[in-house]
Amino acid sequence: MDLFNYFRSTSSYRVRIALALKQLEYQYVPINLLKGEQREEHFVALNPQGRVPALKIDTGELLVQSPAIIEYLEEVYPQPALLPEEPVLRAQVRGVAALIGCDVHPLHNVSVLNQLRGLGHDEEQVNAWIAHWISQGLAAVEQLIGDCGYCFGEEPGLADVYLIPQLYAAERFNISLGDYPRISRVKALAEAHSAFVQAHPAKQPDAS
Repeated sequence: MDLFNYFRSTSSYRVRIALALKQLEYQYVPINLLKGEQREEHFVALNPQGRVPALKIDTGELLVQSPAIIEYLEEVYPQPALLPEEPVLRAQVRGVAALIGCDVHPLHNVSVLNQLRGLGHDEEQVNAWIAHWISQGLAAVEQLIGDCGYCFGEEPGLADVYLIPQLYAAERFNISLGDYPRISRVKALAEAHSAFVQAHPAKQPDAS
């Protein structure tokens, strides 16, 4: 498998964690978003949206969008499972993942931030925007996850796959986690887990 990604991309980070948790090998293909490589002809020909991550599987098909890629990995490589068997708990796990992936992350995506700047907002206003949406999202996640272990149990799962990259973004934007003891507990566990360490942006070949 070939993973087209950028070391600092939150959604790419999710896919790297899922691949690491499932102990799957892949070829790392860096796409430098700051240099605009995602808009170059060769990449847009591969992924018309011009975004990362994208996963080219061994049969040659290209998968795009991190939720679809992670669902594919869960279906084709079901162990270790990222989702629990019990339907209500599965829905709760998916709910936290969707909260982060749909309601928080898109609002601090580089394309959104550049649009705000293009509309005349200065960096102080842009940073206030980022802090508002990330803090609001984390406050909700804090109430939705459990009191011990990872987000929903003693083993990491889909919610953790989404949460840890979002915490990396929060730190990049100087957002304190002091008000979120449950989230801080999950973060500490992930920092000691080999899969999360392996997937961390600082460990990637294009890190700078």
